[in-house]
Amino acid sequence: QVQLVESGGGSVQAGGSLRLSCAASGLTFSSYTMRWFRQAPGNEREFVAAISWRGNTYYADSVKGRFTISRDNAKNTVYLQMNSLKAEDTAVYYCAASSAVSLYVTGANSMNYWGKGTLVTVSS
Repeated sequence: QVQLVESGGGSVQAGGSLRLSCAASGLTFSSYTMRWFRQAPGNEREFVAAISWRGNTYYADSVKGRFTISRDNAKNTVYLQMNSLKAEDTAVYYCAASSAVSLYVTGANSMNYWGKGTLVTVSS
C-alpha cells in the first residue's frame, strides 16, 4: 500500500520559514517524480514544485526564488523549504508522486498518489 505522509506544517509570520517533509512508502521511489501542490480555501489545487530522481527541479512562478524542493532517495523523502513566506502562501500543502517523467506535467489529475496534506498558515 502506497503512503505519502506530510509533516512540518504550522503557523508562521510573514517573512518566516518552514520546512515540509513527505515520507513515501510502498512504492519504488526512484520510479516517480515528486511534487508539492497546495490548496487554499475556495481555490483549486495548484502546482508548487517538482523534482526528478536525479534532482532536477521545476517551480511555479509564484514560489520561484523563495521555495526549494529536494529529495533524499536513501530515505524515500522529499522536502520543501519555504522561505520569505507570504500570507498568500497559506494553504494545505500536498505531496504527490507521479510516474510522468517530465517535470512539466503539473496537472493534479496526472498524479498517481497523494498524501493527506499539512496546513501552512502565514499571518501578516
